[in-house]
Amino acid sequence: MRFVARRIGFFLITLWAALTFNFFLPRLMPGNPALAMLSRFESRGHLGPQSLHTLEIMFGLTHQQSLWQQYWAYLGNCATGNFGISYTFFPDSVGREIAQALPWTIGLVGVTTVVTFIFGTIIGLVSAWFRGGKMDSIFPPLFVILSGFPYFWFALLAILLFGVTLNWLPISGGYDTTLVPGFNGTFIASVLQHSILPAITIVLTSLGGWALTMRNNTITVVAEDYVRMARAKGIRQWKIMWHYAGRNAIMPNLTGFGIALGFVVSGAVLVEYVFNYPGLGWMLLDAVSNEDYPLMQALFLLITVAVLVAVLAVDILTVFLDPRTRDGS
Repeated sequence: MRFVARRIGFFLITLWAALTFNFFLPRLMPGNPALAMLSRFESRGHLGPQSLHTLEIMFGLTHQQSLWQQYWAYLGNCATGNFGISYTFFPDSVGREIAQALPWTIGLVGVTTVVTFIFGTIIGLVSAWFRGGKMDSIFPPLFVILSGFPYFWFALLAILLFGVTLNWLPISGGYDTTLVPGFNGTFIASVLQHSILPAITIVLTSLGGWALTMRNNTITVVAEDYVRMARAKGIRQWKIMWHYAGRNAIMPNLTGFGIALGFVVSGAVLVEYVFNYPGLGWMLLDAVSNEDYPLMQALFLLITVAVLVAVLAVDILTVFLDPRTRDGS
């Protein structure tokens, strides 16, 4: 269909623009990562200009190629997944470091995003359908309050209550460092235990947004003529709620969900920082602090591509869920 073809074309153009912007941005930023790394070792003795020049050669900062040549080489490296060597985790490659941190972020932020979307959508739909009932009287005001608090405040509160005061759950890291990582029950249990507090923090602060948006959308849809007609025909209330009102009210939320899924790979920076969780959010913050340009470029590009792919998938899904978006309608 022409709609899908246009979306794919828009995706390719936006991806090219993001790649170009991602190439030029670090080169316009002040600072020298080789000089920053050199300063870490100044306390161990004086390191002269030769040491700085050596680091610049190792990091590929000598700029022997023209900017145009660097740009084409960069596009070729992106196509092959070669993002260079990380300055922060030298001599490990950027791809290796991202591959190690990505499962942690997807496991924590990805799962919590899906969970909050599902439960928030259901709660918002039911609250609006039974407007004025007990559920509608309790949850919306509660969600308004919870949504007003930032991630890190809930994170610190959870650490104080469940980690320090009650000593029920670990407050730092992704697993018990005394264990050897592996696919076994002990290690998996440790990973799940360490993810409880970060997950609770994300769910509590994100659930309200999905629920309130779905509630408002449903209230608008319930007043439509086709919902009244379904009721006049004597169709069961639950079927009207799910198949008539819910299907149309979820469309705006679905677009937001796609964008949220795209931003999963960026991690929850504040939450991961507070809990010292080994995800991409913590890695991004560390890369910016250490002026790790190759790692920053790869992470920014990963976030951009993930958002674009998620939005493209949602647009294509919308075509099948909403006939009004199809060509000729």
